[in-house]
Amino acid sequence: MQLVVAENIGKTYETGKVAVQALKNASFAIDAGTIVSFIGPSGSGKTTLLNLIGCLDKPTEGKLEIAGVNASLLNRKESAEFRGGNLGFIFQDFNLVPILTVYENVEYPLIMVRNTPAEERKKLVGELLEAVEMSDQSDKFPDQISGGQKQRVAIARALVTKPKLVLADEPTANLDHKTAYMILSLMKKMRDELLSTFVFSTHDPKIVGEAEVVYTIEDGLLTGRQLKGGEINA
Repeated sequence: MQLVVAENIGKTYETGKVAVQALKNASFAIDAGTIVSFIGPSGSGKTTLLNLIGCLDKPTEGKLEIAGVNASLLNRKESAEFRGGNLGFIFQDFNLVPILTVYENVEYPLIMVRNTPAEERKKLVGELLEAVEMSDQSDKFPDQISGGQKQRVAIARALVTKPKLVLADEPTANLDHKTAYMILSLMKKMRDELLSTFVFSTHDPKIVGEAEVVYTIEDGLLTGRQLKGGEINA
Protein backbone atom coordinates (compact mmCIF):
# COMPACT_ATOMS: atom_id res chain seq x y z
CA MET A 1 0.00 0.00 0.00
CA GLN A 2 1.34 3.42 -0.96
CA LEU A 3 0.98 5.84 1.94
CA VAL A 4 2.48 8.90 0.19
CA VAL A 5 2.30 9.65 -3.53
CA ALA A 6 3.87 12.81 -4.94
CA GLU A 7 3.31 13.79 -8.57
CA ASN A 8 5.56 16.54 -9.94
CA ILE A 9 5.41 18.61 -6.76
CA GLY A 10 7.38 21.83 -6.45
CA LYS A 11 7.76 24.64 -3.94
CA THR A 12 8.67 28.23 -4.76
CA TYR A 13 9.19 30.86 -2.07
CA GLU A 14 8.65 34.52 -2.88
CA THR A 15 11.15 36.81 -1.14
CA GLY A 16 10.34 40.34 -2.19
CA LYS A 17 10.85 40.39 -5.94
CA VAL A 18 12.97 37.23 -5.87
CA ALA A 19 11.46 33.78 -6.41
CA VAL A 20 13.43 30.86 -4.92
CA GLN A 21 12.55 27.40 -6.23
CA ALA A 22 13.35 25.14 -3.26
CA LEU A 23 11.85 21.98 -4.78
CA LYS A 24 11.39 21.15 -8.45
CA ASN A 25 9.17 18.60 -10.16
CA ALA A 26 9.54 15.84 -7.52
CA SER A 27 7.72 12.54 -8.02
CA PHE A 28 7.98 9.61 -5.59
CA ALA A 29 5.95 7.09 -3.61
CA ILE A 30 6.38 5.81 -0.06
CA ASP A 31 4.97 2.42 0.91
CA ALA A 32 3.30 1.96 4.28
CA GLY A 33 5.50 0.36 6.94
CA THR A 34 8.83 1.33 5.38
CA ILE A 35 11.77 3.43 6.57
CA VAL A 36 12.63 6.04 3.96
CA SER A 37 15.44 8.57 3.96
CA PHE A 38 15.87 11.73 1.91
CA ILE A 39 19.56 12.63 1.78
CA GLY A 40 21.47 15.59 0.45
CA PRO A 41 23.65 18.53 1.50
CA SER A 42 22.39 21.50 3.51
CA GLY A 43 20.12 23.66 1.39
CA SER A 44 19.29 20.86 -1.04
CA GLY A 45 15.56 20.90 -0.26
CA LYS A 46 15.29 18.09 2.31
CA THR A 47 13.54 20.12 4.98
CA THR A 48 11.23 21.73 2.42
CA LEU A 49 10.20 18.28 1.24
CA LEU A 50 9.63 17.06 4.79
CA ASN A 51 7.51 20.14 5.55
CA LEU A 52 5.34 19.38 2.53
CA ILE A 53 4.88 15.72 3.50
CA GLY A 54 4.14 16.87 7.06
CA CYS A 55 1.43 19.28 5.84
CA LEU A 56 3.30 22.17 7.46
CA ASP A 57 3.48 23.79 4.04
CA LYS A 58 1.77 23.30 0.68
CA PRO A 59 3.35 22.67 -2.73
CA THR A 60 3.02 25.49 -5.22
CA GLU A 61 2.65 22.94 -8.01
CA GLY A 62 1.85 19.27 -8.46
CA LYS A 63 -0.21 16.85 -6.37
CA LEU A 64 0.68 15.35 -2.98
CA GLU A 65 -1.51 12.55 -1.66
CA ILE A 66 -1.07 11.23 1.90
CA ALA A 67 -3.13 8.32 3.28
CA GLY A 68 -5.56 8.75 0.41
CA VAL A 69 -6.05 12.49 1.02
CA ASN A 70 -4.98 15.17 -1.47
CA ALA A 71 -2.92 17.26 0.96
CA SER A 72 -2.34 19.90 -1.74
CA LEU A 73 -5.98 21.01 -1.35
CA LEU A 74 -6.21 21.23 2.45
CA ASN A 75 -6.66 24.64 4.07
CA ARG A 76 -4.83 25.61 7.26
CA LYS A 77 -7.45 24.20 9.63
CA GLU A 78 -7.84 21.00 7.64
CA SER A 79 -4.06 20.57 7.52
CA ALA A 80 -3.83 20.89 11.32
CA GLU A 81 -6.61 18.34 11.81
CA PHE A 82 -4.97 15.98 9.32
CA ARG A 83 -1.58 16.26 11.09
CA GLY A 84 -3.18 15.51 14.43
CA GLY A 85 -4.94 12.45 13.10
CA ASN A 86 -2.23 10.94 10.94
CA LEU A 87 1.28 12.32 11.55
CA GLY A 88 3.99 12.33 14.20
CA PHE A 89 7.12 14.50 14.29
CA ILE A 90 10.64 14.01 15.70
CA PHE A 91 13.06 16.95 15.68
CA GLN A 92 16.85 17.16 15.96
CA ASP A 93 16.59 19.55 18.93
CA PHE A 94 13.94 17.37 20.59
CA ASN A 95 11.37 20.22 21.03
CA LEU A 96 10.32 19.03 24.49
CA VAL A 97 8.35 21.47 26.65
CA PRO A 98 10.78 22.44 29.44
CA ILE A 99 8.12 23.02 32.13
CA LEU A 100 6.51 19.61 31.57
CA THR A 101 7.79 16.31 32.95
CA VAL A 102 8.76 13.40 30.70
CA TYR A 103 5.31 11.89 31.30
CA GLU A 104 3.52 15.17 30.56
CA ASN A 105 5.51 15.74 27.36
CA VAL A 106 4.41 12.36 26.00
CA GLU A 107 0.84 12.93 27.18
CA TYR A 108 0.63 16.41 25.63
CA PRO A 109 -0.57 15.42 22.10
CA LEU A 110 -3.32 13.26 23.59
CA ILE A 111 -4.70 16.30 25.40
CA MET A 112 -4.08 19.04 22.86
CA VAL A 113 -4.69 17.11 19.63
CA ARG A 114 -6.91 14.15 20.45
CA ASN A 115 -8.72 15.13 23.69
CA THR A 116 -8.22 11.53 24.85
CA PRO A 117 -9.92 10.49 28.14
CA ALA A 118 -7.65 10.39 31.22
CA GLU A 119 -7.65 6.61 31.70
CA GLU A 120 -6.79 5.95 28.08
CA ARG A 121 -4.04 8.59 28.23
CA LYS A 122 -2.52 6.89 31.25
CA LYS A 123 -2.49 3.53 29.45
CA LEU A 124 -1.04 4.88 26.19
CA VAL A 125 1.65 7.01 27.83
CA GLY A 126 2.64 4.18 30.15
CA GLU A 127 3.01 1.76 27.24
CA LEU A 128 5.15 4.15 25.19
CA LEU A 129 7.42 5.13 28.09
CA GLU A 130 8.00 1.46 28.80
CA ALA A 131 8.69 0.77 25.12
CA VAL A 132 11.37 3.49 24.98
CA GLU A 133 12.73 2.46 28.41
CA MET A 134 11.93 5.77 30.09
CA SER A 135 9.35 4.68 32.67
CA ASP A 136 11.76 5.26 35.53
CA GLN A 137 12.39 8.84 34.33
CA SER A 138 8.74 9.85 33.94
CA ASP A 139 8.75 12.46 36.73
CA LYS A 140 11.91 14.21 35.55
CA PHE A 141 12.04 17.41 33.50
CA PRO A 142 13.88 17.70 30.16
CA ASP A 143 16.87 19.52 31.72
CA GLN A 144 17.38 16.57 34.07
CA ILE A 145 17.92 13.92 31.38
CA SER A 146 20.54 13.29 28.67
CA GLY A 147 20.26 14.05 24.94
CA GLY A 148 19.63 10.41 24.11
CA GLN A 149 16.92 10.21 26.75
CA LYS A 150 15.32 13.38 25.38
CA GLN A 151 15.17 11.81 21.93
CA ARG A 152 13.58 8.69 23.44
CA VAL A 153 10.90 10.91 24.96
CA ALA A 154 10.45 12.68 21.62
CA ILE A 155 9.95 9.31 19.90
CA ALA A 156 7.37 8.28 22.49
CA ARG A 157 5.56 11.60 22.04
CA ALA A 158 5.55 11.20 18.25
CA LEU A 159 4.13 7.68 18.48
CA VAL A 160 1.62 8.07 21.32
CA THR A 161 -1.20 9.01 18.91
CA LYS A 162 -0.38 5.91 16.80
CA PRO A 163 0.24 7.92 13.61
CA LYS A 164 0.37 6.37 10.15
CA LEU A 165 3.48 8.39 9.30
CA VAL A 166 6.37 9.68 11.46
CA LEU A 167 8.60 12.44 10.06
CA ALA A 168 12.08 12.95 11.52
CA ASP A 169 14.26 15.93 10.55
CA GLU A 170 17.92 15.10 11.30
CA PRO A 171 16.93 13.08 14.41
CA THR A 172 20.49 12.02 15.29
CA ALA A 173 22.26 15.32 14.58
CA ASN A 174 22.74 16.25 18.24
CA LEU A 175 23.61 12.76 19.48
CA ASP A 176 26.91 10.94 19.87
CA HIS A 177 27.70 7.91 17.69
CA LYS A 178 26.65 5.24 20.22
CA THR A 179 23.44 7.00 21.23
CA ALA A 180 22.50 7.63 17.59
CA TYR A 181 22.66 3.91 16.81
CA MET A 182 20.61 3.18 19.93
CA ILE A 183 17.94 5.65 18.81
CA LEU A 184 17.88 4.18 15.29
CA SER A 185 17.43 0.67 16.69
CA LEU A 186 14.61 1.94 18.87
CA MET A 187 12.84 3.56 15.93
CA LYS A 188 13.10 0.35 13.89
CA LYS A 189 11.70 -1.60 16.84
CA MET A 190 8.78 0.80 17.19
CA ARG A 191 8.13 0.67 13.46
CA ASP A 192 7.89 -3.11 13.64
CA GLU A 193 5.62 -3.05 16.69
CA LEU A 194 3.28 -0.20 15.70
CA LEU A 195 3.51 -0.55 11.88
CA SER A 196 4.17 3.16 11.46
CA THR A 197 6.07 4.51 8.46
CA PHE A 198 9.23 6.55 9.15
CA VAL A 199 10.54 9.24 6.79
CA PHE A 200 13.88 10.87 7.59
CA SER A 201 15.59 13.98 6.32
CA THR A 202 19.31 13.50 6.91
CA HIS A 203 22.88 13.41 5.74
CA ASP A 204 23.86 11.03 8.56
CA PRO A 205 25.29 7.80 7.05
CA LYS A 206 24.02 5.82 10.05
CA ILE A 207 20.42 6.60 9.11
CA VAL A 208 21.09 6.06 5.43
CA GLY A 209 22.40 2.60 6.22
CA GLU A 210 19.23 1.64 8.10
CA ALA A 211 16.73 3.00 5.55
CA GLU A 212 15.00 0.59 3.20
CA VAL A 213 14.60 3.24 0.50
CA VAL A 214 16.93 6.22 0.01
CA TYR A 215 16.14 9.24 -2.17
CA THR A 216 18.93 11.65 -3.08
CA ILE A 217 18.09 15.34 -3.44
CA GLU A 218 20.36 18.04 -4.84
CA ASP A 219 19.48 21.67 -5.56
CA GLY A 220 15.78 20.92 -5.15
CA LEU A 221 15.81 17.97 -7.56
CA LEU A 222 15.39 14.30 -6.75
CA THR A 223 18.40 12.77 -8.48
CA GLY A 224 18.28 9.14 -7.41
CA ARG A 225 16.46 6.33 -5.62
CA GLN A 226 18.16 3.37 -4.00
CA LEU A 227 16.64 0.27 -2.44
CA LYS A 228 18.52 -1.32 0.43
CA GLY A 229 21.12 -3.61 -1.11
CA GLY A 230 20.19 -2.50 -4.61
CA GLU A 231 21.32 -0.15 -7.32
CA ILE A 232 20.63 3.55 -7.55
CA ASN A 233 18.02 4.47 -10.13
CA ALA A 234 18.44 7.98 -11.52
